[in-house]
Amino acid sequence: MADEQNAKSMSIIVTKGTLDWAYPPFILATTAAAMGLDVTMFFTFYGLGLLKKDMNLKVTTLGNSAMEMPMMGGHMAMPNIMAALPGAPALTTAMMKNLIKKKGIASVEELREMAIESEVNMIACQMTLDLFEYKREDLIDGVAIGGAASWVEVATKSEINLYI
Repeated sequence: MADEQNAKSMSIIVTKGTLDWAYPPFILATTAAAMGLDVTMFFTFYGLGLLKKDMNLKVTTLGNSAMEMPMMGGHMAMPNIMAALPGAPALTTAMMKNLIKKKGIASVEELREMAIESEVNMIACQMTLDLFEYKREDLIDGVAIGGAASWVEVATKSEINLYI
């Protein structure tokens, strides 16, 4: 962590909980922490699922019209209509997990553990916990619980604020 006098800081609001959307906030948070920034992640709505002990992350093509997967030397676009087909989310999830493994990319669980080891401050949104009827026991250890004001307090002092 950077010394207090020269500390830079970053906050990230994490709102999405699919496999493909789990990577950007954790990669940015762990990279910034490795570069000496103080990092806070605020997990709200579907992003809160990334703090659950048991994650069962999936990929969906719905609303992700830019999704392409490398196949047979080219790239295959995954149309939105594919999300309506039975078994499509399982197929796209398996394809993504296979690609992640094949390319030697860290898993979301590994990235989350790196964030913890890097002392990234992770805040679970209290309102979202209440809304989706999650309990503190459902979440990994070391997570703070707070409301929007918890993030605003950090964000007003941060040089970088991201919404993912």
